[in-house]
Amino acid sequence: MRTLISTAFISLDGVVEAPGGEPGYRNSGWTVNDVDFLPEVFEIKGREQEEATALLLGRVSYEAFSPLWPDMAEFAGYHAMPKYVVSTTLTPDALATNWGETTILRSLDEVAALKETDGGPIIVHGSATLNHHLSDAGLIDRYHLLVFPLLLGAGKRLFSTADQPTRKLKLVEHAAYANGVQMNVFDVVR
Repeated sequence: MRTLISTAFISLDGVVEAPGGEPGYRNSGWTVNDVDFLPEVFEIKGREQEEATALLLGRVSYEAFSPLWPDMAEFAGYHAMPKYVVSTTLTPDALATNWGETTILRSLDEVAALKETDGGPIIVHGSATLNHHLSDAGLIDRYHLLVFPLLLGAGKRLFSTADQPTRKLKLVEHAAYANGVQMNVFDVVR
């Protein structure tokens, strides 16, 4: 079975919305505007591109990333990798033509079936709503979290508020950086 990894920039109070400057959120760009940049904080992002074999996105994140990421050197590792978009509304003619193979998945059952195929890790970037559904369905195996020392208040959150039984996580890697950011990698205990 393939490992499904959720990776996120997250504030201490759980917000993941608009970390890079996406429009429409009052604190947009909080990872670059409010914390000193240290290259070592983002080492895990390069490692993710080396280790992942597929990229999974929700429709909103796909629509935000697909016009930008194909031409960005820092995301070159994702260019040739198969991409999957979970959406009930996205149509094939709306897919980027310059970003390699992309498949639309219409349900969480299709995500579960993808996990059963041969291959390495599947990584999920952004996609707050998709993360909620994946977590609620027990499909996420690992979290890569860069926790920023900020309290943002309102905003999209990574974790679902569904009434679920306790889920235990095992910390398998961590680091703290001079700018206050913490890297935490958790495996979901089954």
